[in-house]
Amino acid sequence: MIPALVLTAGLATRLRPLSYVRAKAALPVAGDALIRRILRQLAAAGVTDAVLNLHHKPETVAAAVGDGADLGLRVRYSWEAPVALGSAGGPRHALQLLDSDTFLIVNGDTLTSVDIGKIIDEHRRTGAVVTMALIRNTEPEKYGGVRVDADGAITGFVPRGTPQPSCHFVGVQVARASAFASLPDNVPHESVVALYPALMASTPGSVRGFVTDATFMDIGTPADYLNTSLILAAQEGSRLVGARARIAPNARVERSILWDDVEIGEGAFLRECIVTDGVHVPADTSWQGVTMRPASEGLAPGEKRIGNLAIGHL
Repeated sequence: MIPALVLTAGLATRLRPLSYVRAKAALPVAGDALIRRILRQLAAAGVTDAVLNLHHKPETVAAAVGDGADLGLRVRYSWEAPVALGSAGGPRHALQLLDSDTFLIVNGDTLTSVDIGKIIDEHRRTGAVVTMALIRNTEPEKYGGVRVDADGAITGFVPRGTPQPSCHFVGVQVARASAFASLPDNVPHESVVALYPALMASTPGSVRGFVTDATFMDIGTPADYLNTSLILAAQEGSRLVGARARIAPNARVERSILWDDVEIGEGAFLRECIVTDGVHVPADTSWQGVTMRPASEGLAPGEKRIGNLAIGHL
């Protein structure tokens, strides 16, 4: 089985203020870190070697994964400093660790049921340089799109809001090392959306789509994260309460996520809230539809400081 590069270095700006506390891949999703869910899926598909690229809050990702042994994987890390290298520069920087002509690239911020074996088989069958997993774009007002011709070749990328039919990339692709080898190493290359058109122009049909009916769950914003966690918790019967959390007997917590070391005071009420690591919710207070974190650094846009807490709205 080919190795996998999981992209976990991003700043997750749309997820702020939650990403001030943990990297997106380290967020707990219905009882398990997002990155552990992704790696477990890869291991189930037969992947044995994975590389994670790190930049923002790297300690939170490494603490969740370690060396991957308990997940049945060998996990190594590709460090990006002093800046994140982007979805094109990140793979370029990781090539030496991957040490493979062909590898998977998996976004570390989404959950999808893409059949890993089938996309690899399709990539090999067509001889593509890059094969991207796609679903029909049913929310063009929310997501940019990918255009695919009748033969399966990707012909271009379109911005969010484009009314013409398109597909939506769900964060899994198979690529040859040659797609990135020409880039200078350790230099930011923001997006493959800038790189792949050059490949398509030089060799038409080299970037292809694997159109599937796979499921896709987004964790792009705090509201998306809450919704996805609630859905998975209901499906799996898992908890939304982290380690060492303490909830007063007469407190009420409804449809909310509590991270590690959270304390909910006497008589407090929470509904559809996200409470991050180490927060103590004051007694006899009521909260709905907010994010809560320790006010240990500057406030994100829309946040307010209340006591020692930074409070934002979903």
